[in-house]
Amino acid sequence: MCLDYYGPMKLRALLGVGLVLPSILMAPLSWAQSNAPASQEPASANSAMNAELMYQLLLGEMQVQQGDTGTGFSLILDAARKVNDPRLYQRAVEIAMRARAGDSALQAARAWKTSQPVSRDANRAVLQVLLLLNRVAETVEPLRSDIALAPLPERPAAMAAVAQLYSRVADKKLAASVVEQGFSAQLAERSTGAMAWTVIGRLRLAAGERETALQAARQGQAVDARAIEPVVLALELMDAKFPAAEAMVLKHLADSGNVDIRMGYARELLEAQRETEASQQLQIILKERPNHAEAWLVQGVLQVQNSQLDLAEASLKRFLDIALPSGQRANPEANRSLSQAYLALAQVAEKRKDFASAEQWLARIPDAAEMMGAQTRRASIMAKQGRMEQALALLRGLPERNPAEARAKLNAEVALLRENKRYQAAYDLLSKAVGSDGKDSDLVYDLAMMAEKLGKLDEMELRLRELIAARPSFHHAYNALGYSLADRNVRLPEAKELILKALEHAPGDPFITDSLAWVEFRMGNKTEALRLLDEAYKKRPDAEIAAHLGEVLWSLGLADRAAAIWREGLVLNAENETLVETLLRLRVKP
Repeated sequence: MCLDYYGPMKLRALLGVGLVLPSILMAPLSWAQSNAPASQEPASANSAMNAELMYQLLLGEMQVQQGDTGTGFSLILDAARKVNDPRLYQRAVEIAMRARAGDSALQAARAWKTSQPVSRDANRAVLQVLLLLNRVAETVEPLRSDIALAPLPERPAAMAAVAQLYSRVADKKLAASVVEQGFSAQLAERSTGAMAWTVIGRLRLAAGERETALQAARQGQAVDARAIEPVVLALELMDAKFPAAEAMVLKHLADSGNVDIRMGYARELLEAQRETEASQQLQIILKERPNHAEAWLVQGVLQVQNSQLDLAEASLKRFLDIALPSGQRANPEANRSLSQAYLALAQVAEKRKDFASAEQWLARIPDAAEMMGAQTRRASIMAKQGRMEQALALLRGLPERNPAEARAKLNAEVALLRENKRYQAAYDLLSKAVGSDGKDSDLVYDLAMMAEKLGKLDEMELRLRELIAARPSFHHAYNALGYSLADRNVRLPEAKELILKALEHAPGDPFITDSLAWVEFRMGNKTEALRLLDEAYKKRPDAEIAAHLGEVLWSLGLADRAAAIWREGLVLNAENETLVETLLRLRVKP
């Protein structure tokens, strides 16, 4: 169908066919003006938009809407070339992409780039189409141009966006390599080097290359020691296997004392169960910034966990004073933090057996996303009041709108049964769940632990060994089996081997260190056991670790120190089974 056929037609007739026009055809235009060189006199809108061109565009859109996207694409791309308008080039790219015609989209994007070589939008269109076509290796030059075309003040932000742009590339190693080539001109520049290396590091991390990701972070810090971006990456890499990542963080804190980085460091320490060190960092933050709301909240939750109830209550109420000043309402973004504070305060009241106050705190929770946490606490309160069946009914009545909610319900019910020593019921519930999903490592592990509580030691060992075979990096299984053997004082060399294997996967974990100490104690190595337990207890003051540390001290004749440690353990958790059993067995009243 030739264009001349539509020449005599009235615009009104064309508009009567149900054609939905893009905004570019409906707005007053002066296309040539927007892209004309400064030395040229800008053309008028009328000279650019003549009748023939209007009809061409209308026909192109009509062809697209009638399903002939190839013809429509060609007409609109031809019009874009005639008037050199970026919106028409963009429309041509869009038509091709919607039709899944990748080569045509690339043709339009490259035509746009050729006609407007200094346009970031044109260059970005080429880059994005190449990525969508998975022609990643060809994106080096467009990526270089994208950064070069960005104004200097905007380059770090443009580079930060690149990580997201390449995040969907299937070959993560190739993505990291291409981006490093694309950023070659920025790597050594003080204004951009830290960001460039951070983006490269993130892509390496996505590729599973943690060591080279850490190298990138260190190179970024070398370019600009005060930049926070490489340090944030180091925080993500921080664990016992990468002490250099933590060294980076500490160096930055020593040089700048950045409060946000220190808060991130405290969170990572908590994640690594290094609670004493985390508490020290929180105290530094609160000394420098007494109104740092998040630090008060995290400190309060940590104090609840350690049964420092008066301190926890004071910290959490201080958080509420800062986060929710008198007479003001919380915004939606603050609701989650407020919910966490109310849950923690409810737990404080529950530990004090002030169940009425606990219910009052729970009633204040504003965040629907915390419904599971609130109802779990209510169920715990009911159980402590002797209303176990009501507690279970409350949990079972919670909605299951998705698999995550169903799993949370299961976990909550198992935890309630376990805390109230209904081991058979917890075992039955877990057996049913494992029967429907035997590949869920956490469920299998929990079932093994319940089997141990019921004295089904053969089943426990079988399930843990199956778990180790299926997931060789699941360190909890090694530790649980090794500790069980040590606690029963059987097959001690094998127990030690299992626990050492667990430590390979989770170096420095205080609970696994406690298990290793218990093996050493059973093997008669009391001095080594004491050293390990001291190390574990400093990292994580815990009632069970206190039970073991006290017993080793007691066996060494250090009765006063043992009694002091046991008293601390009772403050942490007076109902801990290991601690209670230890004191009864040794006939001690600390």
